[in-house]
Amino acid sequence: MNPIYTMPHILIETSEGATAHSLQDELFQDRQIELVGEVTSESAYAIMLQLRYLQKAGPAAPITLYINSPGGEVSSGLALYDVMQAVKCPVRTVCLGTAASMAAILFASGDKRGILPHGKVMIHDPLTTGVGGSALTIDSLSRNLMQTRQITAGILARHTGRSLDEIYACTAKDTYFNAQEAIDFGLADFIMEEM
Repeated sequence: MNPIYTMPHILIETSEGATAHSLQDELFQDRQIELVGEVTSESAYAIMLQLRYLQKAGPAAPITLYINSPGGEVSSGLALYDVMQAVKCPVRTVCLGTAASMAAILFASGDKRGILPHGKVMIHDPLTTGVGGSALTIDSLSRNLMQTRQITAGILARHTGRSLDEIYACTAKDTYFNAQEAIDFGLADFIMEEM
């Protein structure tokens, strides 16, 4: 990590002395977690662990997941989506900056979905890169990609109240929504003026 962006620590003094806690640890104690940067197997796993731990610590108390992400691995994102849906406590989502691609799906799946005034949400069909190989290999990859498209569109339809045809019309290309447009489309519930 670049030293310029090193997170500060909070010093807490007790009768036994001072201890340092990271900002993330302090926010975690308030049931606030973050998805910042790409959705990878590592970032998704870290959030899944946090969700499961917080559910165990307080199954009825809500968790807030702050998102500022360009998206990333669909398979890792879908695993995280499944855990978000499976935990018993409500998972609120907040879009800080941008929730794009897989991150948009995660954002839209929150129980309550807030977006900051200049937040943006972008949805599109799943992408693949570096396709090569035999005709059968390419055919198999294509069928898998279309199945993934159906899954992700189904999730968006479920959480926005839109039809699959409306979702497919938007995901055929990169479609951006500002905060109000995200609310109008059903991707978000409200604009957050305060945190």
